[in-house]
Order: sequence, then C-alpha cells, then structure tokens
Amino acid sequence: MIRVVIFLVVIGLLAFGAVWLEDRPGEVMITWLGYRIETSVMDLAMVLVALVVVAIMLWSGIRALMRSPGLVGNHLRARRGARGYRAVSQGLVAVGSGDAVAARKFMDEANRVAPGEPLTLLLQAQTAQLSGDRAGAARSFERMAGRNDTRLLGLHGLFVEARRRNDPAAALLHAEEAAKQASVPGWAGHALLEFRCIAGDWSGALQRLEHNIKSKLLEKSTYQRQRAVLLTAQAIGDGDRDRAKELALEATKLAPGLVPAAALAGRLFAEAGDTRKAGRIIEAAWRINPHPDLAEAYAHLRPGDSARERLARVESLAAKAPGDVEAALAVARAALDAQEFVIARQALTPLIAAPSRRVATLMAELEQKQHGDEGRAREWMKRALHARRDPAWTADGFVSERWLPVSPVTGRLDAFEWKDPLAGGDHAGMLIEAEETPAVEMRRTDAAPARPAADIPRPAEDLDRSADRASSSHAEFVERDLGPSGREAQSPETPDASAREASPAIVRRAPRQTRSVAALSLAPAVIPLLHAPDDPGPDPEARIEPHPESTDAPAADNWSRFRQLFRH
Repeated sequence: MIRVVIFLVVIGLLAFGAVWLEDRPGEVMITWLGYRIETSVMDLAMVLVALVVVAIMLWSGIRALMRSPGLVGNHLRARRGARGYRAVSQGLVAVGSGDAVAARKFMDEANRVAPGEPLTLLLQAQTAQLSGDRAGAARSFERMAGRNDTRLLGLHGLFVEARRRNDPAAALLHAEEAAKQASVPGWAGHALLEFRCIAGDWSGALQRLEHNIKSKLLEKSTYQRQRAVLLTAQAIGDGDRDRAKELALEATKLAPGLVPAAALAGRLFAEAGDTRKAGRIIEAAWRINPHPDLAEAYAHLRPGDSARERLARVESLAAKAPGDVEAALAVARAALDAQEFVIARQALTPLIAAPSRRVATLMAELEQKQHGDEGRAREWMKRALHARRDPAWTADGFVSERWLPVSPVTGRLDAFEWKDPLAGGDHAGMLIEAEETPAVEMRRTDAAPARPAADIPRPAEDLDRSADRASSSHAEFVERDLGPSGREAQSPETPDASAREASPAIVRRAPRQTRSVAALSLAPAVIPLLHAPDDPGPDPEARIEPHPESTDAPAADNWSRFRQLFRH
C-alpha cells in the first residue's frame, strides 16, 4: 500500500512539473563552435531526458558485456553446487537408511561434481563404514583431520575407528589431540575421563573432570555426582587412613545418597573413635537410600558392642525408614545374631508371602535356631533356590559382589546400580503392608500361639508343586544333601511355620502382593536399534559378553553358610 502511494505521488510530481513548464514557455539559445541553436525550454528538457536514457542503456550494455564471463562462471558454479548438494544429501539419506549401493552411487557423483568438499569427505567416510571398508573410512577421516575446517570431525571419526578395532592407545591419542583445540568437543572430554577411570588414575580423572566442568560439558549435578564417585574410589585405594577419611567425607557432602561413600566414611570415622559423626553420615544416607551396607556399617560403629546392643542400634536406624524392605531385613539379621527370634520373625513376616532369596535364607536360619526344625529349614532353603533374586550391584548386565566405580564391561563411570539384575528394578522399597502392619516392631514379646493348620493358607503352595515336578538330578541332590527327612520336609502337606504366625491383614492381602511382585519381575521388551556409521558404540563383531551369574542357586556365601548347618 505504501509503495502504491509513493508511485502515485511521483507520477503526480512529474505531471505537475510538465504542466508547470508548459504554462511558462521560454526560449533557449546555445552557441558552440560556430553553431547557434535556438529552441524552447520544453524541447530542451525532453532532449536531455532522452540523452540520459540512451546513456544509461549504453552503460548497462557495456557493463553486462564486461561481466558476462564472471556471470557465466557463477551460473556454472551454482549449478554444480546444486548438483553436489543434491548428491551429498541423497547420499547421506541412503547411508542413514542402510542402502550401500545407492550411497556409493551418490558418493561417486559427489566426488565428480564437488571433490574435496567437507560434506563429500564425510559421505565418503560413512559410505566406507557402511560397506565395511574400515581402511577407506580411516583414510577419509585422516584427510578431514588434516584440514582446519574439518579437523574435529576427522579426529572423531578416527577415534571411533580406533575403538572399533580395539586400539585404545590410538583412541586415546585422537581424543587428546581433539582436547587440545580451543573448543573441546564433548566426546573428547568424556573419552579422556573414561580412559583415566579404566586405568585407575583417579587423580588424573579428577583433573579431567575439572576441565570438563570448566568447558561446560557437564551439568553441575552430574559433576558433583561423578566427583563424589571418583573421590570414593580414591579413598578406597588410599593407604593413608586420614587422607581416605577426608576424601570420603568430601564425597558424602557432594552426594549424601552415595552408599559406598557413606559406608566407607562411617567405618573410617568409627575406627577413629568419632562414632557420632559416623552415625550422622550413615543416617543421612540411609534416609535417602536404605541399603544393607549402611546397616552393616551402622551396626558395627562400636566394635566392642554386644549383639543386643547392635540390634538396638539397627532398630533405631530402621525406624528412620519405616516400612522399607531393607530396614526389615537389617533388623531380622541383627535379631538373629542377638538370638531375639521373636523380633526377627516379626520383621520377616510381611515378606514371606513372596520371599526373595535373602528372606528365604533368613527364615531357614530362624527355623533352625529358634525351633531346631531342620525340616522347615531345609524347606526354606529349597525355596531360596527358586525365589526371586535380591537387588545386587549391577552395571551393563554385569553383577558384582561389591560396588565398583567403573563398569568392567564398558568402562562407564558410576555405572553400578543397586537393583534386580533380571527385572531391572531398584530395591524393593516400601512394603505393601507397611500402613497396616509395620515391618519392624520395637518391642519384645512372647511367641504368638500357633494357629490351626486348616486356617493357614500356604503362599508357596504353587512353588512346592513345581518343586515336586523337578528333575531326577534335583531329587538326588535333595536326598544326598538334605538327608532322608528332606522328602518329608518338602511335602506340601506340611504347614508353613512362618505362616502360622502371620497376621490376618497380611494373609488377606498376600495374593495382591504376590501379583505385584510377579508383575515387577517381568523385564520390558527391548527394541534393537541400528548404530549409525559414525556412532562410537561397540562393534557388533567384537561385542563383549558379560558373564551372567547363575540364577539356579542363591549367593555362595549364604548357601555355604547354611549348608553347614544341615550336615550330619
């Protein structure tokens, strides 16, 4: 609209000027070189306008003629650039879709149209990776690493290829070269940290971590967590107790819920005689993440205490996480050591509807020590063989008996988690019956009277039926190691001694708890994904398979311990 108004204004001014000149006629006389020209003002103005137009046209023609070579060259370059862009883009799409034939076709066209361009070199490298030509891919990445504009891209590709051929020295060299650049790429910073962790160089890993946070490669929360893990690893390997205590204390301040750091700090401060500070550290971690290592360290804050004193201490710790499974198991363990069988049974009762291996093992020890009932103890040990797994330190499918700062499979820092290795969940958490029946009762009472066998449901009846259909080799094992009374103890007609003391609320809700545990034990479906050619993941041809832990027997220490109880 504004342009229309301006156009109309200009036309109006021109018309006004023409009318103004027409209304004011005059004569112009020009004398030049003996010639005399006389004309009107209007005619002279029109001649001048015509001369200006002709001059402009002549200048434009001459200028276009002089620029024609450059214009033709620019047109050809633009046309070639468009063809190269189309070839590179279609080639990258073909690489992403896994079509090696089409990728090679577009790569050849890109080499012909736009040789030496950064995207052309990238297409060459990825096409070679897709075709399995590792040497060709390395050559393309070396060409890119030799150019200033593609140096980081080339170093990243060389780093990926070095890892795929299992050459950590070359991978470290390329990562260090990339880290020398003004802008440190994230992959280089994380790779250098990972290499130092794998080598056990905790001081170098801490320095690299500081560089990463200064380069803004990490979030602050991630930095604090990783620094706490590195400090804990350094404290574990430090022979100087005072230095180790300082490192563990700093780790607990950065990550109060880091179980290994809190347990180590608690033990070190307890050994130094500062039991109050050790207790505060363990209690703070327990509120965030109840764990058996914390309960063990808290129970032995004072080495000279009796078993009953340790039980009282564990009961006070369990009260800070009411209803948690680990709290109940910790109290049960301490109560068995203190010969307080009623407290142990009260702690284990909410867990026997769907027992884990630790619960079944503790029940076997309880039946043996409290009643001397070897048959019931054997039955619980048999149930431990088939019970669901307890949480364990797990990282990348690898199960460890103790916490490690780095995954032995991938070298990833802070990879170990306390969870079920099969189901993938964390520790069991709160008890289902925590609101109605506390997992830990802080009172010592006489044993509850036995209920009639007819009124007692058998939550493990299906488990016993499946055990009766076991193979002959398992039957021979029971006959040999459990003795002649083993068959009688396995009979489903024998009522569960622990169920005789179960409260009505627990018996009523046992089916719902069983279904919940069964649902949690199902592993989610996994959809395999195809790595991109430049993805620094592991090579499928050189995949490292973790050694799975056997699921047919409980932990070796528990089994060997209780097996000795049943030998005659």
